[in-house]
Amino acid sequence: MRAFKLLAVIILLTFPALAQNASVIDEKSGKTILIGSCTCTAFADTNYAWWYNSGYEMYQVDTVIVQNIAPLLDSIQITVVMGTWCSDSRNEVPRFIKIADYLKVSNNFYSILAVDRKKHGIGAETESLNIELVPTFIVYRSGIEIGRIVETPKESIEKDLLQILAKQ
Repeated sequence: MRAFKLLAVIILLTFPALAQNASVIDEKSGKTILIGSCTCTAFADTNYAWWYNSGYEMYQVDTVIVQNIAPLLDSIQITVVMGTWCSDSRNEVPRFIKIADYLKVSNNFYSILAVDRKKHGIGAETESLNIELVPTFIVYRSGIEIGRIVETPKESIEKDLLQILAKQ
């Protein structure tokens, strides 16, 4: 199993175009998990759709708070570090994506990095991010980190995001 994982990582590092939406077998559960850079299309896979679709559909966006967020999004980019094996990621990431969809932001507004249980992705893309818990939503303005939502929001993703954006 380790040889297969090593081979998969070598192939993905050699051919970066294949690295998006990559998956490996989780050593603890034996189930498929996402690893490395991901797009929302990865969540259509039956391994993830069962939690992603229901989380997305059932979440009610706080439209009042989101209207206050919208004018503050200039030069903002968010990196979402998540684990498809993690219950908090399964709860919060579909909610975040529904908020982003409601805001009709560009594809560059956020990026998703999936990690294993050791908080590693493919290669070293998460090493400098100081990830201790997932999900972690890292908010950047013009490439400079201005705040984080770690594991679970204090109030809600919308309210926590507004608080981060408003203090800058």
